[in-house]
Amino acid sequence: MNELTNEIRRRRTFAIISHPDAGKTTLTEKLLLFGGAIHVAGAVKSNKIKKTAVSDWMEIEKQRGISVATSVMGFDYEEHKINILDTPGHQDFAEDTYRTLTAVDSVIIVIDTAKGVEAQTRKLMEVCRMRKTPVIVFVNKMDRDGKDPFDLLDELEQELHIHVRPLSWPIEMGSKFKGVYNIYEEKLDLYVPSKQVVTESIEFKDINNPDLENHIGSESSEKLRADLDLITGVYPQFDIDAYLAGDIAPVFFGSALNNFGVKELLDCFIRIAPFPRPVVATEKTVIPENDPFSGFIFKIHANMDPNHRSCIAFLKICSGKFERNTNYKHVRLDKMMKFSQATAFMAQKKETVDEAYAGDIIGLPDTGNFKIGDTLTAGENLHFKGLPSFSPELFKYIENADPMKTKQLNKGIDQLTDEGVAQLFINQYNGRKIIGTVGQLQFEVIQYRLLHEYGAQCRWESISLYKACWIESNSPEALENFKKRKYQYMAVDKQERDVFLADSNYMLQMAQQDFPDIKFHFSSEF
Repeated sequence: MNELTNEIRRRRTFAIISHPDAGKTTLTEKLLLFGGAIHVAGAVKSNKIKKTAVSDWMEIEKQRGISVATSVMGFDYEEHKINILDTPGHQDFAEDTYRTLTAVDSVIIVIDTAKGVEAQTRKLMEVCRMRKTPVIVFVNKMDRDGKDPFDLLDELEQELHIHVRPLSWPIEMGSKFKGVYNIYEEKLDLYVPSKQVVTESIEFKDINNPDLENHIGSESSEKLRADLDLITGVYPQFDIDAYLAGDIAPVFFGSALNNFGVKELLDCFIRIAPFPRPVVATEKTVIPENDPFSGFIFKIHANMDPNHRSCIAFLKICSGKFERNTNYKHVRLDKMMKFSQATAFMAQKKETVDEAYAGDIIGLPDTGNFKIGDTLTAGENLHFKGLPSFSPELFKYIENADPMKTKQLNKGIDQLTDEGVAQLFINQYNGRKIIGTVGQLQFEVIQYRLLHEYGAQCRWESISLYKACWIESNSPEALENFKKRKYQYMAVDKQERDVFLADSNYMLQMAQQDFPDIKFHFSSEF
């Protein structure tokens, strides 16, 4: 194997996703602890976002800024280079998370044992399913009382529509929690509440060996044996290919706060998780180790700094090797650019990188050259498909509050919607601009940034809309007919695609029923 292939195969790039408060930041921190990347817990700042008054704006942004800047972390662990993308759990920033999922090869979903699967998790799983991303589930907070593990597994299968297979199994829970049996490695991992690590790990291949009673007592031993029998009977054997195809999700149990079950998760993860996979571009399938350098921008973080000095574009490298000060082609602008200040991220530290490989994520300083979805290559014309926009949940008309600043306002709306803060639709009936977002907070962000970065004032007008759906049809007549009949509910997005604005669930269902030749899409990637 040559050096390039070797480097790429050691990479594991994944995202940790969960509902807020399921313990995602804690888990990220513990993983970094094992990688020796940080030396004390608590070094990765919490990114809890409090809904505060508008006067706390910069504060919100600072807190959010931390979660954004540290959202890409790399460290080495047992000869593997691991890149973690930590995603905001707060649903106002869900778009950010959806996009992050396009840049990873696999995902770890954190579930709170007491709360089970929550709405946000379901949505994120849909994105993983769309892309056939392999998923591992970590059931957290086993040191607290929660749902029965079997009930949780059923819930995971029903809610996330994926087959599961436990690779570790809890012995009791809450105050009686004694540890887990590691099915994958056939080991008994015992837990003592006061210790911050797995207290002892005992190889235990034969679960029927009477010695088990000496470790966890007879009652727990009986229950564990019965549970494991049931698991073998009910769940399929773990098959690594089915996991890589996104058809089965291995499940681990533990407590991230007490650092319990995390190393077991990490050890199994580096063995089974995929190294960077081929990526489908419009022109061809890009092979990470064979093709020259290519990558795409999946996120742009513009600072609230009005001078726009520290805008960073996050680039996911899809193939080959990135080298500093080398000319690369910006495909959309059709021009060559070189970067002397590309950075890699490690907890709070940023460092300049001389080279990076497929699977890595680097930050490029951006002075307004990039949009989300842009491609950089060694010279080829490539376009990577698939940074989906989802149907927004909230809509408002945006109006100019200062007619003298129309140009600034239009430029601002244009750039902010390129950055993915929100989506822009233009109503075909009255020509008005509609902004759609996934969270209320975004409207405040836009208003604040238009004023401070572009010197433009806007005001919002409410509009009652239920959903924006992208529509298409194989029959041009059917499409024309639909657009005529629904004229006042039609809009176009920035790419000039037709969008139907339904003002209620009933209206949407009726439209789907009355126009069987029209396909309604709830994400822009189809």
